[in-house]
Amino acid sequence: MKIGIIREGKIPHDKRVAFTPEQCEVIAERFPETSIMVQPSAHRCIKDKDYENAGMSLTEDLEACDILFGIKEVPVEELLANKTYLFFSHTIKKQPHNRKLLRSVLERNIRLVDYETLTWANGSRVLGFGRFAGIVGTHNGLLTWGRKYGIFNLKPAYQCTNYREMVDQYADIQIPPLKIALTGDGRVAHGCLELLDKLGIREVTPREFLEQTFTEPVYVHLVPEDFYAQKDGAVWDKSDFYHNPENYVSTFKPFTRVCDLMLNAIFWNERIPRFFSLEDMKARDFKIKVIADISCDINGSIPATMKDTTIEDPVFGYHQLSETIVAPYQSNTIDIMAVSNLPCELPYDASEAFGDQLLKHVLGNLLLSDAEGMIERATIARDGKLMPRFQYLADYVD
Repeated sequence: MKIGIIREGKIPHDKRVAFTPEQCEVIAERFPETSIMVQPSAHRCIKDKDYENAGMSLTEDLEACDILFGIKEVPVEELLANKTYLFFSHTIKKQPHNRKLLRSVLERNIRLVDYETLTWANGSRVLGFGRFAGIVGTHNGLLTWGRKYGIFNLKPAYQCTNYREMVDQYADIQIPPLKIALTGDGRVAHGCLELLDKLGIREVTPREFLEQTFTEPVYVHLVPEDFYAQKDGAVWDKSDFYHNPENYVSTFKPFTRVCDLMLNAIFWNERIPRFFSLEDMKARDFKIKVIADISCDINGSIPATMKDTTIEDPVFGYHQLSETIVAPYQSNTIDIMAVSNLPCELPYDASEAFGDQLLKHVLGNLLLSDAEGMIERATIARDGKLMPRFQYLADYVD
């Protein structure tokens, strides 16, 4: 069995990789009949020579490989027919810009296993970069606050060598007594929690957050039952909320009156109510001045997220009275961080963590025996056909 690590071809180039050289060595040891070939890349966070030093073959031509690992969508012209590919295809929500990609996968008899669709038997996801999205998003939120008020000037994560260097900066600054509201309870939110706790910021209850003042920075961790309620006043029902979110209303408004920095890490779709409206943001008592919209749904849970931003230019100002995008860091703006590819700011750390999970949970199922059906459940297409779980994409590709 020959494994190939492809060069990321989508522009802008992603610096992440599925496996580090050290992880490739583990694969070679654990699966001795497997060889690994690496496509050279000038953009990857790991140098080509590091793979060579680890005993991997560098080659442009991966035609001899059986299984190809990438991260982002593979450009259509680079797809090799009759191979097994693993990458984030971003097709399962019928994203228009990737329709041609899925069509090409079918035309070329490619077996597509999407990282996003790798699940345990209970339906929960196996892999993701959410932890680092939360970590970097939280850092960007604090960085934005420091720049807005000229209190401190942190380096962005992408200018740091690694996660540790990013965190070490905080030893030289003092965070003012901010009230930080974190929303969400998935991988992304737990990445936020990791950094908040690492920085020694104290967690308080929703009631304390709403009613008390503090002489130190604090945060409240809000899950959906804290900011959504049934329209008819019935008792909160988590299962019903996720199945029928249109029957719920947002109860987040009290937090807008006391929160300084909001970290948004919820899963959102158009059936779920927004936290607040653009009109709500015009209120005199709307106190939030910085929103790190880590979820980054355009016109989504944060209605003022009118566009996504880039790693190099991560923040825009929102003028709530005119409902327009303006320059950030002004006294009359709500500053919004809406970078959609946050894990790319710490590419090595994110790649290492992702590769560890691939090694631990996925590779054995892929190379040896898929006894629990993990790979089968995640396979979108094979032999030129959509798999049964993904037949709903038929009208998308036709």
